Amino acid sequence: MPLQNRVLPDGSIVADPSRGTLMGNRGGRIHDPATRTLGRSRWTSQAWICCELAFKDRLRPVFGSGYTELFFCDEVTALAAGHRPCVECRRKDAHAYRDAAVRGLGLGETPLFPLLDRRLHAERLDGRAKRIHALAAEALPDGAMLRDRAGRFLALTGDRALVWSPAGYVGAEPRPSGNVDVLTPPTTLAALGANFRPRWHPSAAAL
Repeated sequence: MPLQNRVLPDGSIVADPSRGTLMGNRGGRIHDPATRTLGRSRWTSQAWICCELAFKDRLRPVFGSGYTELFFCDEVTALAAGHRPCVECRRKDAHAYRDAAVRGLGLGETPLFPLLDRRLHAERLDGRAKRIHALAAEALPDGAMLRDRAGRFLALTGDRALVWSPAGYVGAEPRPSGNVDVLTPPTTLAALGANFRPRWHPSAAAL
């Protein structure tokens, strides 16, 4: 029975048997180690990060006594949910993301990561629900994720929209036009537009 530890592009956390390509956390423990189930809370801090699956030969039991391990199909998914690269295990990527966000937003100085996390927290949540951003599809950068009227998650790349699933991308169709419901927070959209390149699931290359 899979644990409830897979993050969807809208930030919700479900149980799914497919393996993710990145892991991460939301600042601490949001599960009960005795039952290995999630409680009501979905975060303990504003630092929502995405990490390497393996780092410095560290081994840890999933849903043990430490922080709650979460898993993502790929980085495009993690970014849509409101996470950013980890400064410890993905230091180069974390700084590349922040530098791109500074360029994309036209900021006069580089913020500390806690300030960046505070900004992302306001953009990814509407109370406890996912904040949706109505934006023109034509202006969105590659790597942006949206939800269509049928409830599907679509990741944009070039002139196409890739159909998301927990196990990878399962189809491609023309990029939509007009206003769409965007899941990826504006700060991350700015970083993507300023040439931050997220990691895609290998299935994306086959489409």
